[in-house]
Amino acid sequence: MKHTNVALALAALGHDTRLSIFRLLVRAGNDGLIIGEIGQHLDMAPSTLAYHLKTLVDAGLVTQERQGRQILTRVDFAVMHQTVAFLTSECCTGVTLTQKDAA
Repeated sequence: MKHTNVALALAALGHDTRLSIFRLLVRAGNDGLIIGEIGQHLDMAPSTLAYHLKTLVDAGLVTQERQGRQILTRVDFAVMHQTVAFLTSECCTGVTLTQKDAA
């Protein structure tokens, strides 16, 4: 995963409302939720919800699929896991300061 993709994902999650939406969708699992259900769970106006969902979709964290007149929204768990893996991939590998770095 590229730095740009991770930065976009983290920026999307950096807003309290979007983080709440994302966490709700994580709890829903692979079944996802239709947009109306998300709004009911979070007591959110449709226009506000649409704005924040667009940001999560654009960041690649969430997918949407039309099912008749409803839109099913799910977390893209592969992207979520890649983002977390990127953040933790160099955990505890050690960092040393070389003379060249010291200034």
